[in-house]
Amino acid sequence: MTEKFIRTQLKKMQSRMDNEPISVERKGQELLGRILQMLPREDLQNTEMELPRCRAAMIRPKTPDCDGAVLYLHGGGYCCGDLAYAKGFGSVLAAQSNCRVFCPAYRLAPEHPFPAALDDAMDAYRFLLASFAPEKLVLAGESAGGGLIYCLCLRLKQEGLPLPGGLVGISPWSDLTGSGLSYRTNAAVDPSMTPQRLRHYASLYTDCPEAPLASPLFGDLRQMPESLLFAGGDEIMLDDAVTLHGRLLAAGCRSTLTVAPGLWHAYVLYGLKERKQDLTDIAAFIRRIAK
Repeated sequence: MTEKFIRTQLKKMQSRMDNEPISVERKGQELLGRILQMLPREDLQNTEMELPRCRAAMIRPKTPDCDGAVLYLHGGGYCCGDLAYAKGFGSVLAAQSNCRVFCPAYRLAPEHPFPAALDDAMDAYRFLLASFAPEKLVLAGESAGGGLIYCLCLRLKQEGLPLPGGLVGISPWSDLTGSGLSYRTNAAVDPSMTPQRLRHYASLYTDCPEAPLASPLFGDLRQMPESLLFAGGDEIMLDDAVTLHGRLLAAGCRSTLTVAPGLWHAYVLYGLKERKQDLTDIAAFIRRIAK
């Protein structure tokens, strides 16, 4: 799909989403999931299962050649996104990397506010630890899921559990307080998200958006696994990724950040013809760690 086509569709969705109830916004997320399902992918097998508090799916290439796996946590402001949506980009990751991808459909706010999503992510990680070496695991996520992978690592450190081998954050929502300058400077050009909608999501998810387990930007990032980060140059959440990258480096961690000029929030998910290299880089990162 082309950048022009996706930008037009996102702009149409954005104009309808602000001030709508969560039930309507969830339908918008389902529409996004259908767009993602248009992306080409190889023959994949998926097995759905029950975790202690949510459903999940293991997506498996026909002949996986990695010893590890990916834990993929979907986006949606902690308020939107079901298992079918998670399987959309999870399938892209599996096909690109030829690696198993585990997709939990964590519980959503406002019905299940913080720390429900984090608890479900912990359950999913423990499930994978039963079968895979932690250094062969990669956590991946976009938007809220991109922030959640860092919250999960902070929680793992608290509980003394082994950390994964790598992190892939696509437009990570790392600061639920919205303190970044890009929330103002990019508000007029971002076709995919508005500050108003993000404030709404954050208020439904938590009463304490500055807490590190909700906003990992404010947490102790020392000893974090190697990170691969992506952000669109036009998105309001650009500073969430840029500042996270800077603080990871300052904490002595390895981190690589790609900013795509003129693009929007979580642009990687759309398989743009103009940005094929990003998915190639993600697949190479996953394979290097999970192989």
